[in-house]
Amino acid sequence: MCTKHQACRSQKVALNPSQLGSCSSPKVTSISIEGEAGSTCCNTSDKLSGNDPNDEDSDPSSSQHLSFSWQIEGMDCPSCARKVETAVTRVDGVLNAKVLFATEKLVIQAASAGVAQLVEQAVIDSGFRYAKSSHSSPSSVPESNLNNSLKGSGNIIAIGLAMLVAASLQSSFAQLSHWIFVLTCLAGLYPIGRKAIALAKSGTPFAIETLMSVAALGALYLGETVEAAMVLLLFLIGERLEAFAASRARQGVQALMQLVPEHATKLVNGQRQQVQASELQPGDMIEVSPGGRLPADGQLAQPIATFDESALTGESIPVERHQGDSVMAGAVAVDRVTRVSITSKQGENAIDRILHLIEEAESRKAPLERFLDKFSRWYTPLMMLVALLVVVVPPVMFAQPWETWVYRGLALLLIACPCALVISTPAAITSGLAAAARRGALIKGGAALEQLGNIETIAFDKTGTLTEGKPQVTDVIGLNGWSHDELLASVAAIEVGSSHPLAVSVVAKAKQLGLNLAEAEHKQALVGSGVLGFIDGVQYQVIAPSKAQSQIEQPIERQVQALEAQGKTVVLALQQEKIIGLIAWQDTLRSDSLQAVQALKSLGINAMMLTGDNPRSAKAIGTLIGIDYKAGLLPEDKVQYVQSLSQDRHVAMVGDGINDAPAMKAAHIGIAMGGGTDVALETADAALTHNRLTELAGMIELSRATLAIIRQNIVLALGLKGVFLVTSLLGITGLWLAVLADSGATAIVTLNALRLLKFRSKQD
Repeated sequence: MCTKHQACRSQKVALNPSQLGSCSSPKVTSISIEGEAGSTCCNTSDKLSGNDPNDEDSDPSSSQHLSFSWQIEGMDCPSCARKVETAVTRVDGVLNAKVLFATEKLVIQAASAGVAQLVEQAVIDSGFRYAKSSHSSPSSVPESNLNNSLKGSGNIIAIGLAMLVAASLQSSFAQLSHWIFVLTCLAGLYPIGRKAIALAKSGTPFAIETLMSVAALGALYLGETVEAAMVLLLFLIGERLEAFAASRARQGVQALMQLVPEHATKLVNGQRQQVQASELQPGDMIEVSPGGRLPADGQLAQPIATFDESALTGESIPVERHQGDSVMAGAVAVDRVTRVSITSKQGENAIDRILHLIEEAESRKAPLERFLDKFSRWYTPLMMLVALLVVVVPPVMFAQPWETWVYRGLALLLIACPCALVISTPAAITSGLAAAARRGALIKGGAALEQLGNIETIAFDKTGTLTEGKPQVTDVIGLNGWSHDELLASVAAIEVGSSHPLAVSVVAKAKQLGLNLAEAEHKQALVGSGVLGFIDGVQYQVIAPSKAQSQIEQPIERQVQALEAQGKTVVLALQQEKIIGLIAWQDTLRSDSLQAVQALKSLGINAMMLTGDNPRSAKAIGTLIGIDYKAGLLPEDKVQYVQSLSQDRHVAMVGDGINDAPAMKAAHIGIAMGGGTDVALETADAALTHNRLTELAGMIELSRATLAIIRQNIVLALGLKGVFLVTSLLGITGLWLAVLADSGATAIVTLNALRLLKFRSKQD
């Protein structure tokens, strides 16, 4: 199993195929294990990074572990996912298990292949089903549509009809009516009780099924057959509503999965062949008709074509690509038949990357969500104890009738069910993450989404973030007898091979003028200062003026100041210790930088710019967009400044380069531009796939809306329980209203959370 490949797949957020497909493909070993109904488990080599100590990144010995995945069917809410996780974790040989509710996927790490069969049996024993996982691509997740989520409605209809028949016979044939209610109740209770026993054996003794079974049996014991049947009917209806809501919440993920077509037209020796998209390999040539989607990442093999990438980046305007440009899986060919050379391997295209990110996000829960998870684990047993005391104490100590207090204790037991409380946060978080992805913003989990809503200050890098990051050489000034071309050729020679935007542009300028570049040796980057190298044994340097103050004469200083006052970036070129010229670059602001800063200010968020550029150039940019700035900062200076800001306010750092990564890590939350470097993208907690800065304000508004929904849900869940708790203890409400309170609260908080899927910011 390729650890390097796994780390790359799980962490990168970029939608640039050249980055997304940069990993070498692992040799995937498929281990087929025949189970019930011929189900198969496949080794997918998936790794879900999080904070788990059993992760491969944190356990050096884990490189020997095998990884397996299954699709789990029948999960209606995140608490169902936890039940499966608990059951599987108890299996001997399972080192780590994670159930990903958004993609209905169970992923385990095990010491041996034989463990897979035990895991499959554990899933079945806990009352759930597993399905075949056809290959390692997460886009192979089977669709879980609304029809599937409404399976099992026949039980509800049957119980409802039986209850109607029993109710119609109650006045004329009371005894017959009584037994119809009893039989109806027992028939409905059988699958619930069976699942409760299975869950208890697999490590979840206090599940809602257990509470429901105890309450229904208690009601039958008291002769409350009508209420017992009503309790079961309402519970089953509540489950169907949860399944429906869960399916709606997953629709965003499923829509993403469906962006990759199943078939492709492959060109073989000039002939067109229809093949499965999963069979495509790097180097294959495919043809896509207008309106068709790309089945994999690739490079355009013709002079020009236009693609609609809105489903991936949120950018509504089709983009024009030229020969050799990278194009993403899921993009739609707009204007012509297009030929593309495949560059991504199976399971490594842009869609797969996003799906891996969504899966990874689930393991990064918001602090509030983690608290509610822990709260629910002791809350249910505690409430069962309280219900027992309600049943026992009044009759024993105050000579109250047993029937009355057993009934009220059972009602309390149903009200105590934490389903609505537990689902209140993950339902909102999942909806929020899906809404963000639809807008072209990828957020790595609930913790990051929660932090965004608390941001008070945003620090921006300048080059590549507020500006286009494509500076052009504007001035080449030779000094001390050096001509324009001689100076440019010498500087370009020591800059060859560097990926820095300034270096790239100066080399491109020299090549454009047809200059011959000498071979430079012993080239060395001077972090935050410049670069040096040797040509024919002579040392040349390119250095920032601030790093060579003692060497700058007054006339040269005036030239530097004049260029910097125009918002240009200026460097000195030195031969040995002698200044031989000046080179200046001009970068252009992003078209939406000013609008983005204004939108943030309207939300009460302070924006500032951190740059290694000179103060005069920074001032020119800052004045244009109305933003404070700190200039002349080395990477470590940015870190220190962000750390000082973070001491008394919540800070976000937005950047795109390697030098921004430490500062992004030091901030409460780091946000990467989608076209940035791999290091920045891996470090970031969120990424703008389309590079639109105006979406920053939208992300923060979405986060605040999500937090508001979570607060509303918690108040609704606890408020309804509090009201019915009091009324049940006073004997005002009975069992069926207790179930209605629980199922109703669960449905209300879920539907409230789904409102986020239609979120629109003020900038829209």
